[in-house]
Amino acid sequence: MKLFVKELPNHYNENISFQGFVDKIRDLQYVQFMILRDSTGKVQVTIEKNEENKKLNEIVSSITLESTVKVEGKLLESPSVKMGGMEIIPSDIIVTSKSLNELPFDYKSKDNSLRETRLDYRFIDLRREENNLFFKCETLFEHAFREYCINNGFMEIHSPKIGKKAAESGAEVFKLDYFGQEATLSQSPQFYKQMAMASGFDKVFEIGPAFRAENSHTSYHATEINMADIEISWIDSVEEVMDMEEKVLKYALSKVKEKYGEEIKKHFKSEIGDLSVKFPRITFKEAKEILKEKYHYIGEKEEDFERKEEMLLCKYAKEKYNSDFIFVTKFPFSARPFYHMLDENGLTESYDLLYRGVEITTGAQREHRVDILEKQMIEKEINPRELDYYLDFFKYGCPPHGGYAIGIARIMMQTFNIDNIREATFIYRGPTRLNP
Repeated sequence: MKLFVKELPNHYNENISFQGFVDKIRDLQYVQFMILRDSTGKVQVTIEKNEENKKLNEIVSSITLESTVKVEGKLLESPSVKMGGMEIIPSDIIVTSKSLNELPFDYKSKDNSLRETRLDYRFIDLRREENNLFFKCETLFEHAFREYCINNGFMEIHSPKIGKKAAESGAEVFKLDYFGQEATLSQSPQFYKQMAMASGFDKVFEIGPAFRAENSHTSYHATEINMADIEISWIDSVEEVMDMEEKVLKYALSKVKEKYGEEIKKHFKSEIGDLSVKFPRITFKEAKEILKEKYHYIGEKEEDFERKEEMLLCKYAKEKYNSDFIFVTKFPFSARPFYHMLDENGLTESYDLLYRGVEITTGAQREHRVDILEKQMIEKEINPRELDYYLDFFKYGCPPHGGYAIGIARIMMQTFNIDNIREATFIYRGPTRLNP
């Protein structure tokens, strides 16, 4: 049976088998210490230098760091050992793979290596303890997101990632040949979430990839991203969508905080904030006024926000409400897709959710009346006939509905105080990176 470091304290004074990476070796005059590492921690292997252990001593003397080994031996409780208060006394050591003498970079010292080099050798970079922690937390976040949805009557869907038309912008899609037809990779499951509403599914969610052909080299963009999407039916306003997103996020982040909060603080110098605080809500117009009057800043985008404005609005939310989050509602129609519902003033029933200086969500009440959808398409200079399959969803009855999408890497990088999405993605894809 394979044992992990975290399980070892249950097996003191037993003969065990343990496998791990060689993290460190100390070869002294009378004794050798070999530190082994797995995804749950580290353990010391102690080998006395004598005739009986000659074969083991030779193996340890010749082994390279980051090689993998299998150790058979007795596990002892040893309070004097600083690392976990235990040690393995080996009867056999088997080298299961041998590492080259010199690594391409010192992965344990992130600041002394170039990011691009670390991304080239991402499989080594991920061995860092904080990276291991990060992806454990991301796993828990996604699990808690899914758990909340299932506990509250949602159905999970898996929408196609190959389609004929883009959900939002035809200019920013990856095109491919699909048996002689032109097809695209999906930017979003948006149309299919709405199809589920027309199917009477009431509440759906999906966690999956989306593809954006944006030639963007910022710290917050990638060409392949992981999204958590939700759509709900029978709503009366977009406020219900925001209420539900706030509940989901508080639930998921509280689970991460409960299990890993102290480790996050230790390794990332970051802390998940007070989740009892209600997320404040302001309109787009109010936000622009706050930026102008309180911070004396006027952005170049009249109908949207630039990054500095997002940062200032989050500063405002923290100072006034002690919240790391803030909803901004009522965006102009010119800044939103055709399928967002409009109010009596021609503003969208939509919102952005900002978190610690970055937009992590766009959500809205959707337009579900086919005649108005067609009208809004034409206003956006979209030919309705090009999306006839989509319009069909609304021709035979469709409930009022709304939803949103969360960029998982973005919310994780902001939670962990990481400054670049490349560090918050298992394998990053950008305009200049297709490897590994």
